[in-house]
Amino acid sequence: MQIYLPIAEVSVNAFLILGLGGIVGILSGMFGVGGGFLMTPLLFFIGIPPAVAVATEANQIVASSFSGVLAHLRRKTVDLKMGTVLLVGGLVGAALGVQLFAILRAMGQVDLLVRLCYVVFLGIIGGLMFIESLNAIRKTRRSAGAPKRKKHNWVHNLPIKMKFRTSGLYISVIPPLIVGVFVGILAAIMGVGGGFIMVPAMIYLLGMPTKVVVGTSLFQIIFVTGFTTLMHATTNYTVDMALAVLLLIGGVVGAQIGTRIGVKMKAEQLRILLAMMVLAVCIKLALDLLLQPTELFSLGGGGGH
Repeated sequence: MQIYLPIAEVSVNAFLILGLGGIVGILSGMFGVGGGFLMTPLLFFIGIPPAVAVATEANQIVASSFSGVLAHLRRKTVDLKMGTVLLVGGLVGAALGVQLFAILRAMGQVDLLVRLCYVVFLGIIGGLMFIESLNAIRKTRRSAGAPKRKKHNWVHNLPIKMKFRTSGLYISVIPPLIVGVFVGILAAIMGVGGGFIMVPAMIYLLGMPTKVVVGTSLFQIIFVTGFTTLMHATTNYTVDMALAVLLLIGGVVGAQIGTRIGVKMKAEQLRILLAMMVLAVCIKLALDLLLQPTELFSLGGGGGH
């Protein structure tokens, strides 16, 4: 069933989009990531222009994250206080990111920037997560009880401390604010909830327990990406509602399934699976950039544009 997307100016198969939304929804429920880091490249692969994919995908992340948060709130695995601190930083970052996106779009450089950002970030994060997960699995096998992770002292020595009861932490609000700003900028430029950076940062930098990280990450993602979508719609006019609705339906259903699967799996297994998916998408994007110049005709000499 082909449908025409007015803003993206392409025809796509509606069931394909629904399916993609569902798959990404499952991932968001399992891992606490908005899933945008996989969905946005998947949209590139089926021919959606990057500027439209980024802005529209933010819509779908809001829905699948909201669906996932409800499931986590029922289990009391959301640290609302930490989520709010991350959120404040995230909104500032998103506002900055959307402005930067608009400037680059005016210069005609946005598509290349978005793709390059993906290759770099997915490569770094996928690699680090993969190595860390393998180490965690090895440690668990060696000792029945996995050793406690050492706390990062410099995080604990910073001023303006707050108690985060749900996470069992007493740390400075500065690191979560900085993480929030960084994730907000990425949300705007890459069309991602930023969960794939947020989740590792919460575990390794802030020392939060894994069980609270997923729900807290999703809570923050809802608001930052919602704000990003609004900004893109009013600043850059790149939100395609037809595409957004299809992704939304798939995403909401998928998130509920994913949350159930996630509960049944060990944290190390989840992390290694996520790392492998991140690396796979990174390799595919890098190959596309290297092997298939998108505008072959512009490489020849002669005729100007």
